[in-house]
Amino acid sequence: MTKAEIVNEIANKTNLDKSTVQAVVEKFMDTVKMSLSNGEPVYLRGFGSFIIKERAEKTARNISKGTTITIPAHKIPAFKPCKTFSNSVKK
Repeated sequence: MTKAEIVNEIANKTNLDKSTVQAVVEKFMDTVKMSLSNGEPVYLRGFGSFIIKERAEKTARNISKGTTITIPAHKIPAFKPCKTFSNSVKK
């Protein structure tokens, strides 16, 4: 499902115009991004958590050149669904 499809679905179910729903979805995503970039996780009860995971430094191989490279430690955003959400997807 794309962002446009999400906007259409919400607009149809709430009887709000698409431009308002589009603005809300954009602001939600901006808020989540800003919070994660500040190192603060976002917890949505009944849905899941947007968190920052730290990856350790590791050694990798460049297969085409046959050399090894070191990938430095870094942080990545991640989503961890809540238990009820995970169970509903499993069924």
